[in-house]
Amino acid sequence: MYSSKENVNILTALLVKHGVRHAVICPGSRNSPISHNLCECPDIECFPVTDERSAGFYALGMALTLCKPVVICVTSGTALLNVAPAVAEAYYQHVPLIVVSADRPQQWIDQLDGQTMPQPDALGRFVKKAVSLPEPHDDETRWYCNRLVNEALNETNHHGYGPVHINVPISEPLFEFNVAELPDERRIHLINSRCDRYMLSIACSDQFVAAQKPMLVIGQMSMEQLLPSEIYMISQCAVVLNEALSLGKGGSHFNEVLYAVSGDPDFEPDFLLYVGDTMVSKRLKCWMRTLKNTKIWAVTEDGRIQDTTMNLYGVIEGRPADVIEDLVESIKTKSISSTSRYKARWDMALRKTAYMAMTYKPEYSQMAAVKMFEEKIGTAVNYFVHYGNSSSIRLASFYARHFVYCNRGVNGIEGTLSTAAGASVVADQKVFCALGDLSFFYDQNALWNQNLKGNLRILLLNNHRGTIFSMLKGLEQSDSRERFVSGSHTASAEGICMQNNVQYLKATNMEELAQSLDTLINIESDRPVLLEVLTDADEDVRIINDYYQKLKV
Repeated sequence: MYSSKENVNILTALLVKHGVRHAVICPGSRNSPISHNLCECPDIECFPVTDERSAGFYALGMALTLCKPVVICVTSGTALLNVAPAVAEAYYQHVPLIVVSADRPQQWIDQLDGQTMPQPDALGRFVKKAVSLPEPHDDETRWYCNRLVNEALNETNHHGYGPVHINVPISEPLFEFNVAELPDERRIHLINSRCDRYMLSIACSDQFVAAQKPMLVIGQMSMEQLLPSEIYMISQCAVVLNEALSLGKGGSHFNEVLYAVSGDPDFEPDFLLYVGDTMVSKRLKCWMRTLKNTKIWAVTEDGRIQDTTMNLYGVIEGRPADVIEDLVESIKTKSISSTSRYKARWDMALRKTAYMAMTYKPEYSQMAAVKMFEEKIGTAVNYFVHYGNSSSIRLASFYARHFVYCNRGVNGIEGTLSTAAGASVVADQKVFCALGDLSFFYDQNALWNQNLKGNLRILLLNNHRGTIFSMLKGLEQSDSRERFVSGSHTASAEGICMQNNVQYLKATNMEELAQSLDTLINIESDRPVLLEVLTDADEDVRIINDYYQKLKV
């Protein structure tokens, strides 16, 4: 029987999954749940050593001889500090030690309780990775605990071998051993595609070839990261989903598809490769987190685990372009399973929503402004186009047919205009910046700059508040929404333009919008030009909701 402590059981199960077979155990009560589990586990051979300083070197000697990771398990308090000499030696000899320290609950640290001290990061720079596990109480903290253990264990042989530290806070009671089996924990595999093409071939590509419903999801990328032509080969046998922040062209309308099909299992993939960074679509991220039976791989340049889907099977370390090339190379000689029905289902749904976006004629609103703007600039091969966060980038997802710049790294509203302005001072082409009122007024000092030229063109969508806050279900029940949450205001950009010598245009209806957009896009000017589109926030929300409702008809 195993311990009742869930974080201890998760750790034990993953040690086994990662191939750890030897442990040196030091005495103590706080680490007794860990010690018990290690001794109870038939896959791990345990060796008792009383003195922690000596035990650390015992583990070092075993790891040197076996050329495999070895656990050194200690109790709470200063016991951890006694393994520091061995850990430092392991760090400089590149030996894979796994230091597992039991700890008191966080709330008792520095409260004059026995054997308590700040243990996370106590070994400093002498470990390649240090994590402190939560005591799980729900599915999300269980996932977090699993992810942290995977991160630490993968780091023992990532870019060379070395020691890691896993700190395990354990609440009382300590001595309950009533769990019959260890959990079947998810191991997150790590492959370096350029160094281990064999593993890429037999793991990721074999799963891709065998899949009946393969999918590639492409997150945000810079223009320097854009994927090679090999992506076309993958798109012939797999569903490819991307937004306008990637691929150098417009996005696919998968967000609307997911809304329309509302969890239909026929649209779920059995294999998913995620490349690039963030996705705008929250609906996609929530949907991917439901894919419990899907083999999901992610590509990260530094091999870091970024488990956006909460169902990650493996990480491929490398540049997205290189990984795509390697993947295509490894599947060229293999027979791809029939994926035509799945791909046809998605292709039909994507075409339907694309047609809906093209033919839907919104009344005067922010949605109408972005649609008309995008229709007038077309594929934007001669322009750079920046969008602000929140509602602005979501509207771009409907209509942009070209690459879009957006500060999605952290998704803050600040800095959008300054980023576009910075781009404009080093670009010969026109730089467009479409953003909402809160983003604009927050960043208005971007226009207070002597470097600006006439190639900066600003589309300001002003409905006098943050539109997104009117679309969050439940927030309407708060009396403070308008004043304190959505940032309601009465400001206009006209005075700001006047003080900064920026040409000002304004639209309050469809006719003015069409005329002003033509001016914004085509006028020759040696100073920036701004078009302020004034709309009603409630109408903006109603028109977007009407668009989504028509998707289900």
